[in-house]
Order: sequence, then structure tokens, then C-alpha cells
Amino acid sequence: MAESIKGAIHSIETFGAVDGPGIRYTIFLKGCHMRCRYCHNPDTWTLQSDDMRTADELLDHAERYREYWGEQGGITVSGGDPLVQIDFVLELFQKAKARGISTCLDTSAQPFTREEPFISKFEALAQVTDTVLFDIKEIDDEKHKALTGWTNRNILDCAHYLSDHGVAMWIRHVLVPGLTDSDEELIATRKFIDELKTVQKVEVLPYHTLGTFKYEKLGIPYTLKGVNPPTNESVQHAKEILGAV
Repeated sequence: MAESIKGAIHSIETFGAVDGPGIRYTIFLKGCHMRCRYCHNPDTWTLQSDDMRTADELLDHAERYREYWGEQGGITVSGGDPLVQIDFVLELFQKAKARGISTCLDTSAQPFTREEPFISKFEALAQVTDTVLFDIKEIDDEKHKALTGWTNRNILDCAHYLSDHGVAMWIRHVLVPGLTDSDEELIATRKFIDELKTVQKVEVLPYHTLGTFKYEKLGIPYTLKGVNPPTNESVQHAKEILGAV
């Protein structure tokens, strides 16, 4: 019998109300390729973790809270980016579905590729994923590179893949004043979202500075000093353009 994979865990939120449908048991994994300038969890970037657990260990713990989930709740895997640990997430979701647990994946999809061996694993993962919280950082590729250090071409391709394979999506966009809030970019993002067939919800997440202390602790320069959170008016304006609720 093959030994169970252990995931590198960052933290657990046992009563998540903003991580997908209903109440979710949210598992934050370590590991992310991108270096988003506004990231509030730089401590999730590396795979190094003192908390290594198997899928069964996590699910056994999650089921202690099952009575609170209701009909829509379940587990959500976030990060970091969970796709960095796709082998572990696949095993976790397969075992969750065997227990009748709803699964939600929170990803910015940077590891996505249609090449092997990733695509076969991702296809299997899509089959046991009920909802994907899909983060579109920036629609313009060059601006995306400046914001995150990576192209967005494979990310947008992943959104099309999920749409073509009938996987429900919630699209998320972080609104950063002066970076991701121009009407031109928001309109282009809305045009892209309209190409997708399985989007159930669009969310605008206002930029905040709550994680900046982590950069000081880790000795990482924070490049958005002086940038304030968006006003309520600008958030509402972005929601109207993107068709967010």
C-alpha cells in the first residue's frame, strides 16, 4: 500500500465564512510561485513547514466541525497556491468526496499547464472539485508580470479549461488603487469573464495593509508603502463594471 502524501500546512481556519459556499473548513497550504506585490501572506511562499499532515488527518479533524457546514459548506484548500502541492490536494479531494464532503479550491492557477504530468493530475482534480475560487490578479499580461513576476497566459487558459469542463467558478479580483483599478483594465477583465460559461459569482476584494508587518518580520521589502485601501466608492464602481455582487 502506497504511503499517504503529507501536505505542507500553513494554517487552518475551522469556521471560514468567506472561502466558498456556506461555512468552510479552510486549509491554507504552503508554496506559491508568484510574488504579488500586495500579497498579505508572504509567509506562505516557501514550502517549508513545521506542520506536515496527511489527507486523512486533516479530514478527520475537519469532520469535527461538519455539523456547522449545512448543505453548502465543506472544505476549502487555499494557500499559497494549492496547485503547487497538486499531488496532495488531489488525494485530499478524492478522499473528501469519498466521505461526501464538498470541495472548494482557492487558486491563482500559476502552475497550470496543459503539458504532462500536470494536466492529467489537474483533470483528475477537476473531477473532484465542486467550486474553484479563481483569482484574476491582472488582465494585461505585461502588467501582470510587473505585479506578480509571472505571465498570466496560462492562468487565463486555466479559466477556459475549467469553464469548458463544467467546473463552477467564483472569480475574484483584488482592487489595488493605481495598479488594478483602471476602468480600461476592469472592462477588459469583465469581457474575459463573459467568455466563461461556469462563473457563478464575481467578487471584488479591496486591497488592505494588514499583512505588511510580515514583510518586516521576514526581511522582505514591501513595495506598496503609501498605497491606501480603495474607497468604498471605487470598490462599488469596480463591482458595477465586473458584475460583482
